[in-house]
Amino acid sequence: MLYTRFERARILGARALQISMGAPGVLDAVRADVDPLRIAVREFQSGSIPLTVQRHSHADH
Repeated sequence: MLYTRFERARILGARALQISMGAPGVLDAVRADVDPLRIAVREFQSGSIPLTVQRHSHADH
């Protein structure tokens, strides 16, 4: 799925917050990688980030 830049920012921000609050990483940890945002970006790029986007159709308006 292709994400808009706003969706991507929201996903990365939410996942980085989860990681910073102690949520386990999905990928094997790289010892030098302690920045939650960098970890979230790696997860996002690998396609293994545990978050999804639900889009609603605006055709009814």
